Amino acid sequence: MGGSGGTTAVEWLAGAAPDPDACRREWQRDPHGIALLPAGRRWDVLVLPGELGYPTLDVVTRLVDRPGPVLAGFGDARMGFFVPPGTAGRWVGTGIRTVGEGAWIVVPLPGRTAGGARWLIAPDGSGILHDASLLELAMHEAAAGIARAVEHRDGRGR
Repeated sequence: MGGSGGTTAVEWLAGAAPDPDACRREWQRDPHGIALLPAGRRWDVLVLPGELGYPTLDVVTRLVDRPGPVLAGFGDARMGFFVPPGTAGRWVGTGIRTVGEGAWIVVPLPGRTAGGARWLIAPDGSGILHDASLLELAMHEAAAGIARAVEHRDGRGR
C-alpha cells in the first residue's frame, strides 16, 4: 500500500511510535501482528459505538473519495476513526470516546486482523485523516437515519 512519496501504511503507522524500528520488529515478531501506538502525535482517534459507527462510515464514504483510516474491534462493538492530532482535546459529544495525547491504542498490522481489531479502511501511507467537522456531520446524519428506522419499525413513522 503506497502513499505519497513512497511511504507505506506500515511506515506511516510506525512513525507514530517512540521507536519506529522497534514497532516494525514487534509487528514482524508478534504472530497476531499488533502494536501499541500512542495517539496525539500523527493522529487522534474518535471511538464510536458500532451501531453508530457503521452508518457513519456509510455516510462518510458517500461524501469523500478517500476517507481516513477506520479500525473496528471487539466484535464490531466499537469503531475508531483516525482524525487530526488535537481533535480529542476539543471534542464535545455524548457517547463518543476520544483517544488523544497521552493515550495508546492497539493497532493491527495493515492487512491483518489481530486481537479482535481489524482495519475497515487501512491507512495508505499518505497521512489522510478524517476531517472532524465532516465526521461530526456524518454522525448526525447517521443518527437521524437510525432514529427514522426505529420510528418506522415501531410504527410511529409517517
